[in-house]
Amino acid sequence: MSSFLPEGRCYELLTIIGKGFEELMTVNLARYKPTGEHVTIRRINLEACTNEMVTFLQGELHVSKLFNHPNIVPYRATFIADNELWVVTSFMAYGSAKDLICTQFTDGMNELAIAYILQGVLKALDYIHHMGYVHRSVKASHILISADGKVYLSGLRSSLSMINHGQRQRVVHDFPKYSIKVLPWLSPEVLQQNLQGYDAKSDIYSVGITACELANGHVPFKDMPATQMLLEKLNGTVPCLLDTTTIPAEELTMNTSRSGANSGLNESLAASTTRNSNGDSPPHPYHRTFSPHFHHFVEQCLQRSPDLRPSASTLLNHSFFKQIKRRASEALPELLRPVTPITNFEGSQPQDPSGIFGLVSSLDELEMDDWEF
Repeated sequence: MSSFLPEGRCYELLTIIGKGFEELMTVNLARYKPTGEHVTIRRINLEACTNEMVTFLQGELHVSKLFNHPNIVPYRATFIADNELWVVTSFMAYGSAKDLICTQFTDGMNELAIAYILQGVLKALDYIHHMGYVHRSVKASHILISADGKVYLSGLRSSLSMINHGQRQRVVHDFPKYSIKVLPWLSPEVLQQNLQGYDAKSDIYSVGITACELANGHVPFKDMPATQMLLEKLNGTVPCLLDTTTIPAEELTMNTSRSGANSGLNESLAASTTRNSNGDSPPHPYHRTFSPHFHHFVEQCLQRSPDLRPSASTLLNHSFFKQIKRRASEALPELLRPVTPITNFEGSQPQDPSGIFGLVSSLDELEMDDWEF
């Protein structure tokens, strides 16, 4: 993937699509003038950043230059424009995996789509771990999907090197900064913050939580106070995939709103029951059965002891992925239907030849504040 020119005049800022980083970052949809390609630009006000924030950003940019992998979001250009740091990345037309479960697959995605997505994530993690880093922020909103169905892992801002003075450390102890939004995905050993520390296996736990998030339509432990969440994880509470093998049969006869499943921990899903226009209760949203391979994959990722969790490279050979027969770029666009990439401008207004009106209206459905490109 080619780089773009590091000059502000080469980009046309189109609209603001998000904010972040303590409100010091503005995310713009933009057009790269030399090619007309749509891109995303993060503009960060450096004058308002603390020294700690600047150091944090320097670490992210160092990692972005160090990493080069087909499943990691590439930075097309980084440069200073006036008092701002500009970070240019390709625009991901399907948005994030979280966008997909929030807007279309509210009760979870189908297993094959999840397999393709997690395979891309594990390939990225295998590379990151071999480079001596821990990602520390694997979750659905950091999994981006391009218009051609390629899966990219983002969120490099939180990654941490395990190499110190040229030597790879067995464990690290640093707690991720600005991590309040990622607590449900963090492993027990990261949350514990004790002398035992943690290693790359903490990312594998996050993969297991993300698998539940994609399959169930919500993240386990959501809306749970941090202290209770920590106690649940330390006491060995293990989230699971919600289907006919994990939900009591009597509850599957009820139509349950997703609001009833507030933790993803296989607690009671009882909630208000609704009926169709013909008087019959619609099927329970979790009246489905995931494969034993998928259940085993999640169980392996969520082992309480990090020593019992497989590595990313080992998981890539798990039987769960044997159902994959094609490349993600060939299969994912089909599996994600009826969702279409938001660079599809067929519905654009005549007076809007660039298609920006249609694109911006589509962006309203995305949770851009949660993206970390």
